[in-house]
Amino acid sequence: MDIKDIDGLIAKMEDKSLKRLVIKKNGFEIELERMCNEVVAAVPMVAPVAAAAPAPAVAPEAAAPPKKSGEVITSPIVGTFYASPSPNDPPYAKVGDRVERESIVCIIEAMKVMNEVKAGVSGKIVEILMKSGDPVEYGTVMFRVE
Repeated sequence: MDIKDIDGLIAKMEDKSLKRLVIKKNGFEIELERMCNEVVAAVPMVAPVAAAAPAPAVAPEAAAPPKKSGEVITSPIVGTFYASPSPNDPPYAKVGDRVERESIVCIIEAMKVMNEVKAGVSGKIVEILMKSGDPVEYGTVMFRVE
């Protein structure tokens, strides 16, 4: 079996949506496994479908929070919100704190990786909409800043 044959097997796996293929023949053995990042694949495919169906019913409620004055800080990824680096540490940001664009306001844990989230805006935190341990989706409003 040469590289062309292996490339052909990989192409067939993709065509048939196979994740794993094992071939054992006459003392020869090959095992191919596609490593799919299911989170990346699921977010773009699932989020629009889920948002499309309830959009008419939810639109008036979803439109209400952005009407408040100020700007918002949203989650850049899907994961778990944490207000502080550890349960015993003080939160990165509290209501009344002044933040700058580069200020770290929280951590989002995604796939066991802790991602620091910067404010991206300057102003005073007037509302924190999440609690440590809350799940967040891409675009979830976490803070309101004026």
